[in-house]
Order: sequence, then C-alpha cells, then structure tokens
Amino acid sequence: MIAYIAKADGAPCPTLVLDAAELPSAESELRPVLTGVRRWLEADGHGDVLKIALVAPSPHPLFDLDYRFVQCLPDRLDAFDFQGSCGHSILSCLVVAHARHWTPRPAPGDRVRLRILNNGDQVVCEVDESWRHGGSFTVYFVQPPGKSITQALMTGNPVDRLSTPTGSYEVSLVSLGNPYVFVDARELGITSRHELFEAGDDVFDEMLSIRRSTSALLGVPDTSVFPKIAMVGGYTPGRLSARAITVPRWHPTLALTGITCLAAAATAAGTVPARLFEETGGQPPQVEIETPGGLAVATSTIEDSARGRVLEWVSVSRKEARIRSGPLEIAPAMTMLPRRLNSALH
Repeated sequence: MIAYIAKADGAPCPTLVLDAAELPSAESELRPVLTGVRRWLEADGHGDVLKIALVAPSPHPLFDLDYRFVQCLPDRLDAFDFQGSCGHSILSCLVVAHARHWTPRPAPGDRVRLRILNNGDQVVCEVDESWRHGGSFTVYFVQPPGKSITQALMTGNPVDRLSTPTGSYEVSLVSLGNPYVFVDARELGITSRHELFEAGDDVFDEMLSIRRSTSALLGVPDTSVFPKIAMVGGYTPGRLSARAITVPRWHPTLALTGITCLAAAATAAGTVPARLFEETGGQPPQVEIETPGGLAVATSTIEDSARGRVLEWVSVSRKEARIRSGPLEIAPAMTMLPRRLNSALH
C-alpha cells in the first residue's frame, strides 16, 4: 500500500493520504486495517498523524475526486471517528492527487471538484499557485441550490441556551462541512484578544463542558469529536477573533470548516458571530477572522430570492499545503490487509 503524508498550513497535524481503491469501504472491515496503519505510523516515527484521508478518482461525471475523512482518536490506536470532514485534509489530498496522477498537473485557475463521502458535501478547489510538492488554493464549499442561510443553523434557531455544571450559555449551532458550536468569549470571562489566545486549561475544560451539552441536545455520542467548538470575540474593528478546540488540544488556528461555519454564521442575523461582527463594524460578505496562528479571510456569498436569503457558497482563499513524505510503502502485514487482496488491488 502506497501512502503520502502532507500538511496544510494551519492544520493541527499532518494528514496521511491513502488510495481508497486499495481499502475496504465497510467501516467494520476498514477499522482493523486503519488500526494497522496507525501501528505502522507509530513504528515509522509518524505518531503525530491523527488524520487519514481516503481518496480516489471519482466515477461521478461531476467530480474529479471522491474523498473520505477519518479522524484518529488519541486514546487508542483502534479508535476512529468517521462522521465528519476536514478542510485541511482536503488541501493535503490536492497536492497528493497530482503526485499519484489522479489529477493533471495543476496550473493557476484550474479547478478540482471533490465529492465528500462522509456528509455529501461538494467542494471546489481553485489553484492559485502550484509548485513541485505543494500549492496554494481557494476552497469553495458549494451549497445545494435554494439552501437558505437559516438551513445552516442546526436547530433552526440563531441562538440556543445550554446549561452545564458551570453555568448557562448562549450558543449558535452551525453546520457547513462540519457542525460547530460558537460561544461568545465574554460568557467565558474573556474580554480581550490577548486573553482569548492565552486562555488556559480552565477555559478549555469549560468549553468541553459546553460541547458535551451540545452533543446531548443534538443526540450525538459524546465520544465523537463532532460537533466542534470555538469561542468568538470582537476586539479589532471589522474582524472577528476565534479560538477552537481540536483533538486533543487547542487548535493552532481554526479548521477550514470552522472558518466556513463562522463566516456563514456572521451573515445569519441574530447569531452569536453575527452580533459580534456587527459590534466590530464588519461588513459582509467578506469576513476576516483572527486566530492564534494568523489571519483567515472568508467570503459568504448570499443571494436574495423569492424564497429568502439563499446561501450559494462560502470560500476561503490562499490556503497552502505541501507533501512532507512519500511515497511510503506500508506492508500488508502491518495493516492486516490480506496479501491476496492487496495483490489483487495492485
């Protein structure tokens, strides 16, 4: 089995990219194989890799690649979450796709269309720059025709109030690419940009408590890494500031899907991010977001129609990714994939 390791700028860890055609599709059969892959990662000095992307050329005429994301959980080698997606891993797939000859050599202006098998999303990535082992891209999360901005709100409400053992909080629950919980940082005692980016374990634990309450509200097992959570503040004119949790620590920036959800929420009247964005004097559709790792810029494209405000797409520009290692050979014995099946797949 051939593997590549790639990393997008701002990602909490690299992504292992595998050929989906070489692997079983059923979760029950895939889990032991990926457990073996993680054993190989540990043995080969890549234990920091907690994201796996399964990619192959798409048989669908509207897409170039089919993509399936797997989040590795840190507590056990056989623990995975198959439910969500990852924008940074999508970027990693783009640079590996050329190396694997799944897509033509990219040139500025070219577009790669991905079908996200985890959740049915459609993502279009436009090449801004291309170099030998990486590139820069603008990523468009394209929405189904006629999808109103309010449909991105998981409960249909701009805000919901959640109770935890430590208090009661107003949150906005948004799903675009991945489900996200946004809470006003002021409700966590955070009143400045410095406090937001330097918050410690007490705030981290409080956010985890809010996330658990959200999981209970949505009927999601609290063992899942989804929904994700971020606290949001407005400290700079025209900009939002955000800090999020990843697996199993503070995120160094903000996930690409988190940027997308936050930009969409900032244009949905009455949400926590929209109220904060208005307080800063921000003007949609462009939303600038400060994170501990730098500035992200997203555009939430909305059209007025007879059915209300329709969300066309959310884009995030100038995102870079690079191949770190590869091609790497994973022996069938490590993955528990039968040699007979492995030979047939090759």
